[in-house]
Amino acid sequence: MSSLSEPAPPVPPRPTTLPGPEWKSPSWKTSFPREKVCGDGLTPRAVREVQLLDLPHDEADGWRRNKGLRLIAAGRTLELPWPVLSDFPGYGLIRTRLGFDEALARHAQAAGARILERHAVTSAVRDDTGRVTGVVANVLDDAGKRTGETREFSADVVLAADGNSSRTALSLGIEKRDDRPLGVAVRTYFESPRTNDDWMEGWLELPDASGNPLPGYGWVFGVGDGTSNVGLGILNSSKEFGKLDYRKVLREWTAGMPAEWGFSPENQVGEIRGAALPMGFNRTPHYSPGLLLLGDAGGMVSPFNGEGISYAMESARYAADFIVAAQSEARTPGLLSAAAAFDRRLAGYSDHIRGEWGSHFTLGRIFAGLIGKPTIMKLALRTGMPIPVLMRFVVRMLANLTDHSSRGLEDRVIAVLEALVPAASNQDAGPSQPSNPLRRKVSLKP
Repeated sequence: MSSLSEPAPPVPPRPTTLPGPEWKSPSWKTSFPREKVCGDGLTPRAVREVQLLDLPHDEADGWRRNKGLRLIAAGRTLELPWPVLSDFPGYGLIRTRLGFDEALARHAQAAGARILERHAVTSAVRDDTGRVTGVVANVLDDAGKRTGETREFSADVVLAADGNSSRTALSLGIEKRDDRPLGVAVRTYFESPRTNDDWMEGWLELPDASGNPLPGYGWVFGVGDGTSNVGLGILNSSKEFGKLDYRKVLREWTAGMPAEWGFSPENQVGEIRGAALPMGFNRTPHYSPGLLLLGDAGGMVSPFNGEGISYAMESARYAADFIVAAQSEARTPGLLSAAAAFDRRLAGYSDHIRGEWGSHFTLGRIFAGLIGKPTIMKLALRTGMPIPVLMRFVVRMLANLTDHSSRGLEDRVIAVLEALVPAASNQDAGPSQPSNPLRRKVSLKP
């Protein structure tokens, strides 16, 4: 959000360990360092954004590089290095959101951004024409509790990057769409000798301690600090969605893992935490006069693999580009007023986002529907896992890693597939939305 003029409060002391049960206070959402429910994995797509920001990411500072994906399914294990591409780096990263989010915030602060911590936005402010002109925020104390003070901020543009719940969007009546995929993920940390694993490990089939199949997919990511991030996700295309205790499913899955990995209750660090994964543009429109939705607030999580970090960072970059272009256009003499020229250019953000990811997310929506059917999923894994060249293509498809500057065969095939489907809409959904019979209320409470 532009036009803020308050200095940032002092940086709070950094905890020496990962957040545990003592971090239940809401202050962990509104000040840094803060915990965020996530797999902590950055694919090369996200790493590219880190590079474009010139954000230091040395291993000595807690950024652990990885070689690619290790996939486990159908009784097989495949190690698939990240592809060698012109448009993306050849490595991924693991970084806890506790450190990653603060690193981003302090990097922005060093570049001149003003950060107001312990403020919680509650609603957008509009003028008489309906254009968004700012926000209202509650001021919180050091414990994360409301002080009773509210503050109103004015801005030329409001960028709603307030996550899945997006109070900014909700205050304007911009609701979630029922015709888009939704996922749920839970994760925790374990002290484990697997902390220095060079691969991001994905389990496409989840067995419990007795070998019986569990719904969803899982991951094991070595953090490099003595712990591993272990978690699982499930899509609303699964018949079990909304009916399960996801924390129990995670415990049952880890109970079946080798004892030497250390994924046991006595080695667990912090709670099992859960979060929703808003996928495939599940909140629209992405542009309203004076307002842009970014990242999870606009449902910009991939239905293919649950990745959200890269799309959140890319949407922020695109938003910045459009704001700069809009400012330039507003200063150019023409038939429109400066304000009208500014908003006309800013409105192009929505079409740009749709052009970048709309078709990919449509394919992802089809994919999510298919893998929610156990028979199809099992057949696909039994067919694909024995063919590494096919799985390498699948990984590129799922991670959206294609070259635009020098396209090879795989890039061209993916481009053809995306051209065959309509791009997911991110405009106003209208008064009625198609109902999704698989959409159920999800509880993440223990």
